[in-house]
Amino acid sequence: MIEMLAERVNSDAMLVKRGRFLSTTFLLEVGPTPWLVVVAEGKIASVTRGPFVMPSWTFALRAPENEWQQFWAARPLPGHHDLMALIKRRALKAEGDLHPFMANLRYFKEALVKLRAEKVAA
Repeated sequence: MIEMLAERVNSDAMLVKRGRFLSTTFLLEVGPTPWLVVVAEGKIASVTRGPFVMPSWTFALRAPENEWQQFWAARPLPGHHDLMALIKRRALKAEGDLHPFMANLRYFKEALVKLRAEKVAA
């Protein structure tokens, strides 16, 4: 599923425009599985699955797999609906140089929401 991040983010012109001044590499840890995500001027340049020997990243977002699954549900429950809600509940750990993350928080929120399951028609 995370492999689809580049396709989904890069196909959203407004999201790419929002991140046009952002170029960074971050680690997204889903349970025991690490992913290196390279962002170049708002576009996801690559998404690489670990394990890695010595990965180089600016910041890391780490959470158990079940927390990410609930975050990526079509209709996440309160407390699972937003990255900051996950951090507040201490389910998500943000580590490293958080300046690029916080300065572009809306970009990262919208980018990671792109992995949510399609909403079921009512």
